Amino acid sequence: MLRGGAFKPRSSPYSFQGHGEDALKLLREAGEKFKLLVISEVMEISQIPMMLPYVDILQVGARNMQNFNLLRELGKVRKPVLLKRGIAATLEELLLSAEYIMAGGNYDVILCERGIRTFETYTRNTMDISAIPIIHKLSHLPMTADPSHGTGRRDKVSPMARASVAAGADALLIEVHCDPDKAWSDGAQSLFPEQFVKLMDELRMIAPAVGRTIA
Repeated sequence: MLRGGAFKPRSSPYSFQGHGEDALKLLREAGEKFKLLVISEVMEISQIPMMLPYVDILQVGARNMQNFNLLRELGKVRKPVLLKRGIAATLEELLLSAEYIMAGGNYDVILCERGIRTFETYTRNTMDISAIPIIHKLSHLPMTADPSHGTGRRDKVSPMARASVAAGADALLIEVHCDPDKAWSDGAQSLFPEQFVKLMDELRMIAPAVGRTIA
């Protein structure tokens, strides 16, 4: 799958905010060229109709995990929703947010652990690996791990990705950039392509040991 942000929620209003529909067109073009499903983040209800022709999966970011009006509307959509855990959300709150979507009739919900805020400042967030087996115990929903946002540091993405697979993650979100130092967003956590290739080789060795496969 190919994930890209057309609308970028940023902590600073002066940071790059995305290219909007133009970015969605580029994502769709790339997805069709390389036969990949497209995922992009929806920020508000008004964006849903515009995004539907371009994306296969709608992402709800951490900041919108408890935007219940948005979640209700996504319950009416017949496309999968990738729901990220809020930065200070409990796992119960994450599951209840998923219920808002499913209550509307959309049962294709994918959960995602992307790190939570703690007192530790070395990494961007604290990657909660334990959330993966806990969600698997409490819910039937698939659990994805995002070690890129979970750590915010390129050198920590691979170890956390390996740990996530060992913990039973159903999928990984990993950011890759050909020239991360010049990226307009999240360059510090983006792997170089050669690092991503190496990581995938490592994951293909780890996955069988825990009864998983790498697509």
